[in-house]
This record gives sequence, structure tokens and C-alpha cells, in this order.
Amino acid sequence: MGMAEAMIQTNKNANNEVAEAKEAPLTTRQKAAVVVVSLGADRASQIYKYLSEQDIEDLTYEVAKLGKTSNAQVEAALDEFYKLCLTHKMMTDGGLDYARNVLEKAFGDSTARSLLEKVSKTLQSKPFNFFMKGDPKALLSLLQHERPQVISLIMSYMEPQQAAQILEQLSDEKRIPVLEGMAQMDRVSPEAIAIVEEEMKRKFSTIITSEENTNLGGIDYVADVMNHVDRSNERKIFDELGKTNPDLAQDIRDKMFVFENILDMDDRSVQRFVRDCDSKDVVYALKTATQEMQTIFFNNMSKRMAETVRADLEITTNVRLKDVEEAQQRIVNLIRNLEERGEVIIKKGGDEDDIIV
Repeated sequence: MGMAEAMIQTNKNANNEVAEAKEAPLTTRQKAAVVVVSLGADRASQIYKYLSEQDIEDLTYEVAKLGKTSNAQVEAALDEFYKLCLTHKMMTDGGLDYARNVLEKAFGDSTARSLLEKVSKTLQSKPFNFFMKGDPKALLSLLQHERPQVISLIMSYMEPQQAAQILEQLSDEKRIPVLEGMAQMDRVSPEAIAIVEEEMKRKFSTIITSEENTNLGGIDYVADVMNHVDRSNERKIFDELGKTNPDLAQDIRDKMFVFENILDMDDRSVQRFVRDCDSKDVVYALKTATQEMQTIFFNNMSKRMAETVRADLEITTNVRLKDVEEAQQRIVNLIRNLEERGEVIIKKGGDEDDIIV
């Protein structure tokens, strides 16, 4: 192969690597579809026996529209499925402490914590299942006259997108107390859940018992809900909440967009906020960043800035994690300020028509 051909091939490889780096992550349903397809029809049919009709319908739909997937996506989905199955078996056979100990040694603290959290949710029976698949308008008619504390508890069991639809339609005087109730909720006792369930049973004929304290709500959950609220209602809610509880409003805002979400931003938006970034903040922020994150930054900054940042990254050592997190938060704050002015796009549910000014 001549030099020219080698250069062309190298360039193609580089372009392929960039394309793979920007490859959109699969959704949870798409991962499930990948696993089913990978198992083959015979093995998949054995799994289908344990699924509800709605689950089978949803999964079949995802399989039908799956389309082309890369080897890396398939391997990642199968690896996650294997780890979840392993975690489920360890938790049911050996208990939570045993599973945590084994998983931390095998995969590290962060991965172990994520696996335990996901599997714990599937092992817990969820109260208020009557509400889970209901139409938001119908649910609103049932919930709008309840006390804010009751609505907060029930919404904490919903999927964030469903809870967002309810929150958008609640009256102004109720949705702030409901939002605060979800944010301040932590662990709910079986007694408290039983009281609400009994009340709901009389009205809606549904009750499920809970055997142990359950983690509900919290700032992270409310931030997830707010990420699914449409932009006009989001601003209105924050304006209202800022008057009564500004600290909580800021805590939720801080959780709504994190540094890792930069991976989901388009190139023009990245180019816009990078222009305003302090190069020192970029250096500190990238010290613990993944190769994919570094690639996004370097591909969207000027040649001069890229050279400066690369050089500083090599000579900057002994950086405290606290300094890294503070630098990342300053960049996040900058992005959110630009987003408020309509100068960058932060991808959110239902925001397909945003335009960069």
C-alpha cells in the first residue's frame, strides 16, 4: 500500500472512530430488544412466558423497529444484561450485603451501586400500580382533589415522564407543595404507605402492601421529573418555587443538567459554550473525563485553545477531586445560563424544535 493510500485509510479509520464516539446510546427498551434478538427465537420465547401482555407488546415493537446496531452496542447491552442477572441471583440467594461485597470487588463501587439500585427496584413490589399505566388526564381527575402530601407520595412511584405530565396539569396552588413534597421525601415507613393505600383502596379499589421502608422521591427524582416537563412550565414552576423555596429550586436546577450530559449536546452548542469557558476550568474538568468527553471538547474548540488545553493537561498533576467537580459545575452553570438565553440546546423530552440563536 502506497503512502497516499495509507493516509486515506488512516483518515477513514479516524472518521470511523469519531463516528463511534458520537454514537447515540441505546435506550433501556432498545437494550432489551438487542438482548432478545441476540438470544434467538427459541430462548427469547422462554422469557416471553414470564412477561405481561403489555410488556410483550412493547418489547415486540422495539424489536421490530430496532434497525442497525453496532457490535459495541450489542456487546454493551449483553454485558449489562449479564451483570443485572448476576446481581439479581446474588441478591436473592445471598442477600444485599453479600451481593454488594461481591459486586464491589468485581466491578468497583460505582458500578456495584448502580446495579444494586436497578435490581432493588425490580425486587420491590410497588404500591399504587393502579396509577402506573393510566392515562395522565384520567389520573389527574382522580388526583387533583387529593392533599399535596398524597399526590407527592403517589407521584414518587410513577415514571418521571408520567409524573411530569401530572405536574404540568396540577393547579398552581398545588404543584409547588407537591414538588417540594417529592423533593423532601426520603424513606417512607410501611405505616405511612398503608394509611395512604387504605384511603386509595376506598376510592380506587387498589392496595399493595409494603414489607420494608422504601426509598422514594428526593432531589434526583424531582430533577428527573423536571427534565421531562415542557420548557414553559419548567420556567413557570421554577419562578413559583424560587419565591417560596429558592434553595430547593437551585438544588433541583443543579441536578437537572450534569457535566456528563454534554455528551448529548450537538456540536454547535458545544462550540458555543466552549468559547466562553475558562481554559483552566476545561483542563481541570477533563482530568477525570472519559476519552469520549475529551474528544467532544477538542473537536469543538479552536486549534489554539486545543493546543493550550492539551499542553496544560500533561503538566497539571495532583489535582483534587473537589477542584475537578467545581470546574465541571462552573461549566455546567455556564451552559445552563446560555440555554436560558437560547444560545445552546440542552436536549430534553419534547424539545425537538429548539433553535440555536
